[in-house]
Amino acid sequence: MIEPIRQTAKTLAWSLLGTTTLVAAHHQYRRQSQKDAKLMDYAIGVRGELVALTQACQAGLQAFKQSYAAPATNSSPEAIKSCSAAVSCPFDGQASLTSAAQTGNSLSSVSWVSGVAALVDGGYGVVGLDHERNIVWQAPMSERVHDIVVQPSIAPTVTINEGTPHREVVVMGRRPSEHFWVLDTATGQIRHSISAQADRHFYGHACYSLDGRQLFVTENDTLTLAGKIGVYDAQQNYQKVAEFDSHGIGPHELVMHPDGETLIIANGGIKTEKASREELNLESMRPSLVYLNCHDGTLLEQIEPEHNQMSVRHLAIHDNGMVMIGIQYQGPKHDNVPLVLTHSRGDSSFTALQVPKAQWHCFHQYIASVAIDSAHNLLCATSPIGGCAAVFDLTTRTLIDITDLPDCAGAAVINTAVSTDAGFIVSDGQGSITSLLVKPESANSVKDTAACSKNSREDQSANSTWQVFIKSVYHKMSFDNHLQAL
Repeated sequence: MIEPIRQTAKTLAWSLLGTTTLVAAHHQYRRQSQKDAKLMDYAIGVRGELVALTQACQAGLQAFKQSYAAPATNSSPEAIKSCSAAVSCPFDGQASLTSAAQTGNSLSSVSWVSGVAALVDGGYGVVGLDHERNIVWQAPMSERVHDIVVQPSIAPTVTINEGTPHREVVVMGRRPSEHFWVLDTATGQIRHSISAQADRHFYGHACYSLDGRQLFVTENDTLTLAGKIGVYDAQQNYQKVAEFDSHGIGPHELVMHPDGETLIIANGGIKTEKASREELNLESMRPSLVYLNCHDGTLLEQIEPEHNQMSVRHLAIHDNGMVMIGIQYQGPKHDNVPLVLTHSRGDSSFTALQVPKAQWHCFHQYIASVAIDSAHNLLCATSPIGGCAAVFDLTTRTLIDITDLPDCAGAAVINTAVSTDAGFIVSDGQGSITSLLVKPESANSVKDTAACSKNSREDQSANSTWQVFIKSVYHKMSFDNHLQAL
């Protein structure tokens, strides 16, 4: 009796040692190309696979129950195929609709659009999500994408498919890219594929004019390395019609001011060569926030951060015109610098939001996205390197909560057209789309449907007026840096 137990224990010990050795070797290999790779990623990956397996089993069980209880006419092979498609929808090289969209849901039900770094069957892509965070359509892309830009709802629309008006969404290639694509928001079908002109590449971000007739794109002059803003006519198949100076190096994200007249540009200040992400001037970089006249490119205002290595990278705009700024600090890792700033026209400098004891280290010097809920005066900032998403109260300018979300990056406001909730959804590279619902502290009724942020970092929370409640939906794909609300 003792010998079989001893043999089993020996086998388990050797298996554990072998697994540990393989993981350690693979981790060292990953570190060569991914400096921020962590051992925790393996545990997260196993968790993701278990979640996917559980959801697939639940979906299969539900489909079986439905087919068992339904009349014989509803348990056909086609119906069963439709149920299984909801779990995993294959790609065929074209934008494809999930079974939810094919079985009667409105094609205009897309609430968010996100880039995907790894689709179910591999490769890059873009997906449309409905208000319940289910995938409505998915479109494979030829290269990794970055920003997602949705045409304003008041823009002229194109009528297709039985007279339904559909807006457009621009998908920017990840810098340095020479391409962007224009997709239909409802179906994901590509309408236009645009290439950069000679001696230019795109920096991964764009924004529409408020009437949706023009698209403004951050670009790089590959000869002089000067930042440029390309102007494209959305009504003329996105032909380039003008170009402005960004008055800086490395323009990244840009947004349109609510006045409809002013472009706001984040000049990261970092020089990069053509077809390279190598940083060439970290010691001498000069980041800035720039306001331009969107009609002729006239410089209206330019502000620099207090430290020249605070790369001004990501932006969001409040309905009142206040700009939210996400910083990526290029200095020493031990420096404690503010990473979420605000600015309004006329201010002589940036103003930092507040975190307890000014401890910004949990973000690991990197903010990937900032998103604003103007109606409730809230801000969300994400950090994939820090593995967290933070929610701020803009009325008090203080932190409400920081929630642990490994590899999170994309952030967008909850769709107010279908929900009265305050808050955001956040995407991550592990396949989760997580809602961060912000409720008054006395609102206990939501605990029945949404778990309180038990993963939040209690010592970082400073505002007791609000609570953040989280709920995640898992998809077997890796979501990329940005997503946008329609």
